[in-house]
Amino acid sequence: MRLLITIQGEYGRRIVDHLRRHEPGWEIKAVELPVLNLPVVDDPEQFLPPALPGADLLLHLGQGPPAGQLVTAIATAAGVAAVIAPVDHSHWLPPGLRRQLVRELAAAGRAIAFPEPFCSLGEHDSGFPARQPHAHPVIGAFARRFGRPRLRVTADAGGLQIAAVEVLTGSPCGSTHYAAARIRGLPLAEAVPRAGLICLHYPCLASMALENRGGKIDTLMHLAGQIFNQSLEEAIAEAGVGP
Repeated sequence: MRLLITIQGEYGRRIVDHLRRHEPGWEIKAVELPVLNLPVVDDPEQFLPPALPGADLLLHLGQGPPAGQLVTAIATAAGVAAVIAPVDHSHWLPPGLRRQLVRELAAAGRAIAFPEPFCSLGEHDSGFPARQPHAHPVIGAFARRFGRPRLRVTADAGGLQIAAVEVLTGSPCGSTHYAAARIRGLPLAEAVPRAGLICLHYPCLASMALENRGGKIDTLMHLAGQIFNQSLEEAIAEAGVGP
């Protein structure tokens, strides 16, 4: 797969570095977007990087609404089939802009996913505005390798401790691999929720801002820890071990 990643700073660079260390033979190219201090971008084409490479998937890691307004133009110029625009900070891609991108990209036959946070991306989850199945092969191919964690756990001979953890799908930021290397030896009875805290020590790239999510006040960073804990619980259950 040909992957084009647009970045604006350290947030994007860390994800690019991790994907390049663990990608399965993909062609990954990253381009830096300008920092725009404009409330509305009337002519997106004038702010695009020169000679954008062709790609199958655009991974948008811009840090603000102005960068988000370039997504459709970038997708068109690169000829991508689909876009993933993670929402690790909700103000970077507010709901109104997400709806606009859905309309614009759908008109050109392109799919887009808004995983919130990025590590919630599932192989069959469009992410926004509702958790609906998506069958887009390009998004699915990415999500099989990077997104919601999938783990394989092996217990020790006594069935009391974690002996090994294999990462089948890792969070794009690298926190899954970080945590998996550090929970070996933990007692199975204590692995959750300690593992989620270890995951956040990476440190997590999701926002710590309090948000009202369906009537519950929480942060995207806390949600990322919960996602890892749930993935570990599922892996322990599948292994048939644990308390």
